[in-house]
Amino acid sequence: MTIDWRYTAEGDLGILSVAGYLGPDAVRRFTGAIGWALARGAGPVIVDLTELRSWSAGGQLAITEAARRLAQAGRSLELAAIPADGSLVPAAECPPIPIHADLAAARAAHRSACGDQVEGRHEWRTTGWPDGDEPAG
Repeated sequence: MTIDWRYTAEGDLGILSVAGYLGPDAVRRFTGAIGWALARGAGPVIVDLTELRSWSAGGQLAITEAARRLAQAGRSLELAAIPADGSLVPAAECPPIPIHADLAAARAAHRSACGDQVEGRHEWRTTGWPDGDEPAG
């Protein structure tokens, strides 16, 4: 079992939505999605876990590694809607990872800091990501 993902660049904010199970078989795909976000966006990356069913300890480590990788590029990682079956416990040397209750709260935190205007919106997704409108959030 693996994950599907959608990356949306909204001005200087990136949103990486992840669906499925972030377990050992999905870590490489998640790492690739972070690389995609690094190459195609600027500013903070919110990892939206609304559609994530669960994650393993290895999946959680992949998130902390992504936070390190983004920090090296001068960017930050934030989480929205972490799975109810676990909490993220980053290693001591990991950059801080803000956690928001849901995607709407994460976006609101950035609107208050940056205003409501978003210049340009671009989206990329895996072939398994469902077509249609973005979930409310």
